[in-house]
Amino acid sequence: MQALILPAPAKLNLFLHITGRRADGYHLLQTLFVFLDFGDDITLSVRADGEIHRPAGAADVPEHADLTVRAARLLQQETGCRLGADIHVQKRIPMGGGLGGGSSDAATVLKGLNHLWNCGLDDDALATLGLRLGADVPVFVRGHAAWAEGVGEQLTPVELPTKWYVVIHPRVHVPTAELFSAPDLTRDCLPITLAAFHDGQGSNVFQPVVEKRYPEVANAISWLSGFAEARLTGSGSCLFAPVSSKGKGNKILQNLPPEWFGFVAQGVTMSPLQQRLVTV
Repeated sequence: MQALILPAPAKLNLFLHITGRRADGYHLLQTLFVFLDFGDDITLSVRADGEIHRPAGAADVPEHADLTVRAARLLQQETGCRLGADIHVQKRIPMGGGLGGGSSDAATVLKGLNHLWNCGLDDDALATLGLRLGADVPVFVRGHAAWAEGVGEQLTPVELPTKWYVVIHPRVHVPTAELFSAPDLTRDCLPITLAAFHDGQGSNVFQPVVEKRYPEVANAISWLSGFAEARLTGSGSCLFAPVSSKGKGNKILQNLPPEWFGFVAQGVTMSPLQQRLVTV
């Protein structure tokens, strides 16, 4: 039986604006994605019987609803592949945190099974499939830090300086749908450029909405801001702050309140998944 262990990295949104809405109600975004050298691990084992199973994964997500299972079945259906797979997910990325865990897991399954099943799809085809699973899946499929527009699927690869980040999860689950429907969410940001972001423009429009509704997140942002510039990532509850070194980040975490979870990770331009697939 063939088996492959692959990373499913977390991501940060270094800023996140909403610039309008499409006729179908979807929000138009501007954001900058960077990957972290921290994430889930996924073990893929090929089955000859065509069955797709997830023996290990998030306990509170039914197998049929798991994005990894849905990704495998979608690839199977679109390519006519008669092979199956067992999908073991070792979760490290907090759910509902805005770090893209579910989307990253789905992308890793698409790319991993495309390799194991010899489907022969390129990244353009896999990204198109991934978009049917979620707006963040394509950036994980392509595996390069990117400036994103549209609903998040219009990706322009960018080179970013390597940085260390402290990431904190205040152990609060924030439902994305609730935030997108919030009446106080800013939906008319003026578009900015990458140069403007590097000059200090850009924020996360979800941050004030989350802080108002989730006091624990507001407390965590206030606490981390005492050490470095803290910002919410994505539409979840995790926050991050750039630090000058891994040691500096670990020193901050020594004071982390015990009810929160935190880690230090390096932001990378090339996804750890992309780096790993080069060697298989």
